[in-house]
Amino acid sequence: MSHPTVGLDDVVHQRFRLGILAILCRGDRVEFGYLQQALDLSAGNLSRHLTTLVNAKLISVEKGYQGRRPRTWVRATRAGRRAYGEEMIVLRSLLALADVTPDEEAADEEISAETRDRDPGNTRTTGADHEPTEQG
Repeated sequence: MSHPTVGLDDVVHQRFRLGILAILCRGDRVEFGYLQQALDLSAGNLSRHLTTLVNAKLISVEKGYQGRRPRTWVRATRAGRRAYGEEMIVLRSLLALADVTPDEEAADEEISAETRDRDPGNTRTTGADHEPTEQG
């Protein structure tokens, strides 16, 4: 069975940044305090992760006021939503691989071998066609 190339993005894949994007991709914009509470991060830690995502152009940060109180809102950019979606595709494919039992994988390989052996244009030889070699 062939395995897909794993294309996890280090910026997105880090667990807190993935959590930030997961929350942001479910809505329009989210207040800094909500993210801090939802992810159980200190303000400084959250700020560092947000800075990484801003530098990668995956989120935008907007500062303003709600009444007299200063607020910071965070939203995913189009690129951020795309990166999050791509990360989910890779993670789902990895989960699908984990669900394949060794028996299913062996059956898939056996079917592939049978198909290859039936193909008259196939020039590949099987191990039985080779003389044994001494191992050193």
